[in-house]
Amino acid sequence: MRAEIYCERESHKRIIIGKNGAMLKKIGSYAREDAEALFETKVFLDLWVKVKENWRDRPSFLSDFGFKDELE
Repeated sequence: MRAEIYCERESHKRIIIGKNGAMLKKIGSYAREDAEALFETKVFLDLWVKVKENWRDRPSFLSDFGFKDELE
């Protein structure tokens, strides 16, 4: 299972990854445990952290994640 974590700044990316990848490993461990409980099977989780400036302000990007415009 591949998951991409988007953030708005390179400095945020460094925080999410953490020193020597420690924070990303912790995030991945919790996410993998939840996914394994949900799917009732072992899961390999491939995490990537990507910078996409102002992604929260772009309706097209939000709709790709399944969020709908409140006006609809």
